[in-house]
Amino acid sequence: QGNQRNTHIGLYDLQTKQNEHLYMFEKNLHVISCSINNEKTLLAVSFCQYTEEERASQLLQSVSKYLTLLIEIHPINNVRVLKAVDSCVRVQFLYPVGGRNASRESRLLLVSEDKYIEQFDIHVVAEEEHKVVIQKSGQLPRARVVDDLVWAQWDMMEQRLFYIVPKESKSTLRCVQFYPDENFNSILESHLDIAVNDTQLKLVNFGYDYCQDQDVAPKSLNLQVFTSKAGGLCVCCSLVSDTPHEIIYSIYFLHKGYSKTFTVSLDRTESHQLKEVAFMNLDYYVAAYLPGQFLHLLNIQHPDLLCYSLFLTGEDARIDALQNCSIRSPWVSAVLDCDAGSLYSVSISDSALLQLLQRSRRDSERLAALHCALLYFQHTEDLEMQIIQWISENLSTCHSFDPIQEFIIASLYCRMCPETQNLDKLLPYTSLHDWIGVVPGVICATDIISLPVLEFQNSKGFWEKLNSNLESVKYAEPHLHYHSNMLRREWRNLSEEVGTILFGLLFCSFWDLCLFTNQREERRTTAYLRNIFENAKKYVLVSIIFTPYFVQARLVPLFEEEDYQQQLLMGLMVAQLKDHLMRHLQYVGKKKIDQIVLDYVANLLNLVHRIMKEVWRRYQLHSCIFCFDERGSAGEFAVFHIMSRILEAAKGMCMPLPPGFHTLHLGLGVRCLPLHTLLHYIDNGILQLTETCVRKLLKDLDDTEQNEKLKFSIVMRLPEALGQKVRQYWNHPINANLIARKYVKLLLEKLGSRQCSRPIPERLSVPVEFLPLNYLTNMLAEIENQDVHPYEKQDRVNARFVEETALKHTMALLGLKYS
Repeated sequence: QGNQRNTHIGLYDLQTKQNEHLYMFEKNLHVISCSINNEKTLLAVSFCQYTEEERASQLLQSVSKYLTLLIEIHPINNVRVLKAVDSCVRVQFLYPVGGRNASRESRLLLVSEDKYIEQFDIHVVAEEEHKVVIQKSGQLPRARVVDDLVWAQWDMMEQRLFYIVPKESKSTLRCVQFYPDENFNSILESHLDIAVNDTQLKLVNFGYDYCQDQDVAPKSLNLQVFTSKAGGLCVCCSLVSDTPHEIIYSIYFLHKGYSKTFTVSLDRTESHQLKEVAFMNLDYYVAAYLPGQFLHLLNIQHPDLLCYSLFLTGEDARIDALQNCSIRSPWVSAVLDCDAGSLYSVSISDSALLQLLQRSRRDSERLAALHCALLYFQHTEDLEMQIIQWISENLSTCHSFDPIQEFIIASLYCRMCPETQNLDKLLPYTSLHDWIGVVPGVICATDIISLPVLEFQNSKGFWEKLNSNLESVKYAEPHLHYHSNMLRREWRNLSEEVGTILFGLLFCSFWDLCLFTNQREERRTTAYLRNIFENAKKYVLVSIIFTPYFVQARLVPLFEEEDYQQQLLMGLMVAQLKDHLMRHLQYVGKKKIDQIVLDYVANLLNLVHRIMKEVWRRYQLHSCIFCFDERGSAGEFAVFHIMSRILEAAKGMCMPLPPGFHTLHLGLGVRCLPLHTLLHYIDNGILQLTETCVRKLLKDLDDTEQNEKLKFSIVMRLPEALGQKVRQYWNHPINANLIARKYVKLLLEKLGSRQCSRPIPERLSVPVEFLPLNYLTNMLAEIENQDVHPYEKQDRVNARFVEETALKHTMALLGLKYS
């Protein structure tokens, strides 16, 4: 309104940040609603012609209180009256997104306080000098959209109308979708257990209602519908509490089939300060906000566990620009402050979220902040670095969840799900099955609700995703997510079956092992095991894909070595994940699923290496630490502890680790742990003996008394197959004695019941006249000549080696010097 008692209507330009003048009334008007069409050629305005006092004083009984006009503004020309009634009317032009000649026609919604909505079809023509006028001089075509509604919300971005009609004791939420081809149809219906006051129509996103916002009474329905890009549909409703200083609000997760009602007790407030909750749509989250009291961020995609939602109070819940309750969220990440007339862009601050993660002492807040950082902000290198730093500092302070497991699973979920539709319903997003913790001051009640009914044909985008979400709920959604329990059970069974030959993999091919399993078909078919080992072969391919990442950032000395047990676990994981995806993503195709699984494996390995790289950098360790004649530093001990927690997390998820992980872990253990602790870790499976590390240890360490004790303790704990390969690197009488004993035992076992013929041994240069030893060496030589040689890859281990070792050992026992 201007200084000369005029009323101006303008359009705010986001680029110039100026108001573009559209039209002027030469008197003061109480404008109720206005809207401009997409081409900026037509303006619809609804206003009040007089107040009740003016009507009484002027006896204007025959003049309608509210007037709705359609004005041609390109240029300013004709004015047409659409409505002249005593009930308030709202106007809203539709905005087509394509599919027709939008410049020739416009459609306008009229929302009446008499609880109906109708649509006007307006055809325009271009005359001389680009003048645009309405084509028909008579009544404009109109169609009734809905009747008897008590609540309505306009979705301006997606051109959708949500509305509620009372039905017996419940309320029915419906949605009308408007299309570019002038059609519209009712596409959704859902029954809600919400008490609705049917005496007054409540409108959302149809413009600012001064009368409604002046008196936010309990009878006024505070309700909003929010949608998300992932197909989420939520109804947020503030309820009336009979208890003073208590706030109650419900979130109906229609895409999940249940609702959650929250009761919040307020410690410090006065009755006049107690207003209703404001709701905001942040796409992945819905925010329930009570200024000065709390900010509740509810995870829309995973609302099942309360620990994925953030409940903030005090300074953490303060939004400086929004300190009143007259707040509306007209679209995603936008908030309108009705009192100030300001529109804000709202988002979660990554820096504030990381600060909350670092200073919080409650597991529920930590877990919610961790998931929010990983899933809401996607993955950036700087954010991952800060999260990994927090994890390394708080491994022992998180009691109800494993932060390494949550980081790996949530990061994999975030990286993989955007690639393929519906993959988010099949991959795990957490390692937790349930949550028994509570949020102080908040009571949550969960109720099962009926699923909404959809009626659409060939609709894409949101409706297709919502329908997919509803279908997954019908088929018991929690069971659709891949879980490591199934993998762990199969891994245990497979380990029992082929456990006796796991280390035999060191000397045989995958197909040799498959041939071996032909004899064990009582519990597994050969085809099933062959499939597992074929998948294990692909582990090598993944390692090849993964290796350049190591080479490029050679900060962490992970050795490029084969870990056959990890390959076997990977083969089983690939087989199970592939079967799981094939059951639910058949339309994607086998080739695409194979690629998804390989990407999943590669990302998994990369994440583990990412953790190790950041930890390595943080403690400033060198790439070459395998020098066993020095003790480890404090930084190395810290890294060893973190690697132990990574191993624990991997075992908990039945997850394979990158090649060389166990070698590096064992090397740090040798440097950092005292001998008795080191052996305890080995005996309990925390440290695994690997060929690379043991070989280096036996070759590099000299034979001092302490080192001999270490070497002997390691050698005695080596599995048979691994021991055969690495014992030869320790040139020591004790080791030679062990090798000789093992060699004799294996030769005699292979001999079986065969008889010896005339021996042709390779004797020592100095003959030994000791008949028992002569007989033994002659017999061993004969067995070797029969091509029975258990140590084929170790040429120096033969009958002559046994004879020489026996003589050395005997001379040592007698206290004599061997020459």
